[in-house]
Amino acid sequence: MAETSPPRRILVVGGPNLNLFGRRQPEIYGTVTLRQIHEQVTKEAERLGFDCICFQSNHEGAVLDFLHENIDNAQGALLNPAGLTQYSPSLFDALKAMPFPVIEVHLSNLYAREAWRGHSIISAAARGVVQGFGWYGYIVALYGLVGLINEVQPEV
Repeated sequence: MAETSPPRRILVVGGPNLNLFGRRQPEIYGTVTLRQIHEQVTKEAERLGFDCICFQSNHEGAVLDFLHENIDNAQGALLNPAGLTQYSPSLFDALKAMPFPVIEVHLSNLYAREAWRGHSIISAAARGVVQGFGWYGYIVALYGLVGLINEVQPEV
């Protein structure tokens, strides 16, 4: 009997209030829902040979628990920390413990908004940051993450 290798997996993790995408401040976040974003990311990830586990919580501890529970189950993560961006040292520490690359994603450009939004304590724990592209930023981040996982090198 042939051994099957475990699935290549990407976590798609969201923090507080992302469940309101599509309704909350559409002039900033657009009208696409979080479910639609998850569907598009999952579809594209599958095309690239990965499956996704998508998770969102309005509770910091639940986000931390999800990351801890999946520390050995994934090759990378896309994270929109949302309201945890500016103040969660616990999330920062959890990301530093992950053995895989994490890409921080934001629909809006944090630097083009209120001054207090422009400082992410999470960014220093992330391998990269994608922001300001609306929901497309998740797809941009996915391609970057898959490139890091696969160690794609440009041809010279």
